[in-house]
Amino acid sequence: MATHDYYKLLGVEKNVSADELKKAYRKLAVKYHPDKNPGSKEAEEKFKEIAHAYEILSDAQKRAAYDRYGAEAFQPGGMGSRGAAAGQGFGGFHDPFDVFREVFSGGGGGNGGGIFEDLFGGGRGGGGRGSSSAQEGSDLRYDLEITLEEAALGIEKEIAYRRAAECSGCNGSGAAAGSSRTTCPTCGGRGQVVSSRGFFSVRQTCHTCRGNGSVVEKPCTKCKGEGRTMEEHRLKVRIPAGVYTGSKLRSAGSGEAGVGGGAAGDLYVLIQIKEHAIFEREGEDLLCELPVKYTLAALGGTVEVPTLHSKASLKIPAGTQSGTIFRLKGHGMPHLRGHAIGDQLIRVEIEVPKKLTAEQREKLEAFAIACGDAEAPIAEGFLKKAKRFFD
Repeated sequence: MATHDYYKLLGVEKNVSADELKKAYRKLAVKYHPDKNPGSKEAEEKFKEIAHAYEILSDAQKRAAYDRYGAEAFQPGGMGSRGAAAGQGFGGFHDPFDVFREVFSGGGGGNGGGIFEDLFGGGRGGGGRGSSSAQEGSDLRYDLEITLEEAALGIEKEIAYRRAAECSGCNGSGAAAGSSRTTCPTCGGRGQVVSSRGFFSVRQTCHTCRGNGSVVEKPCTKCKGEGRTMEEHRLKVRIPAGVYTGSKLRSAGSGEAGVGGGAAGDLYVLIQIKEHAIFEREGEDLLCELPVKYTLAALGGTVEVPTLHSKASLKIPAGTQSGTIFRLKGHGMPHLRGHAIGDQLIRVEIEVPKKLTAEQREKLEAFAIACGDAEAPIAEGFLKKAKRFFD
């Protein structure tokens, strides 16, 4: 291990109190714990270094030796002639994970408990370092696409997916009939083996039992000792009214089966709503564009408009301009958590014919002449603003 300024490593001053030292260690230990940084060798090494630094500075005798001789006092052969600094009476160093457990469990030993379980999910054995061979099953994800109409009304869907399920041949034990599971002779049931490297002990998954802590005398022929087999599972999922793209539904215990008696994982269903031919969703409101003939917009009238479930009548006032938005109350989407319903917004787009017959053109030209200087507030407003560009 590289030589460090242990005070600087833990981010504390040389006169730090025991409580402040512990607080600093706890913060860094959580940040660099391997379970929080899976696959990061750098974080794992940092975790070991801060554990080593804390163990030295939290012990009065070791801290005094460090203050006097530095980290060299604890190196094999380093400062060997300097009494206690040579390591006499220090009793060696602990596994960094044991240091972590002692600090987070209040020094009570045992399996960690308390804050340790809160941080790393004690039910899962603190990242696999517990003594139980039970392993929880993995959670699964299923992407489900539904229509906007189905999202508005709510619907029940049956889905099918593959998952690792408890073997029916051995009821999940992995052992053939008349056989049983026994404690792994390599790891003694811990699921991990320990090898020493300098000051630290490194834990690795046991290669014999693959972390289960037990082995079967005679493996089940159906699952080959795994305790699980792949199967297609069918499940009815109730989709509540008002869901949106990205909504997540959880079905507890519908994920993969656990190993060694561990609880099954969960299934998460992620909702994706198909693009609609007419409507766009804006929160709980629905927006659609309605093409209206220019004659109807000028003269006014009533038109039928589509709604998500049927149709409705909409009154178009005379002189309606393109882009005008009308609101149909209560024709939108229901709120996911409530009884209110959104509205339908209708944006009018004035439709102008591209081709005219000779008769239509003649009459339209006569109409234009008849209009003369008739009120045209939008055009007049624009010309007033643009006047300076023409001067």
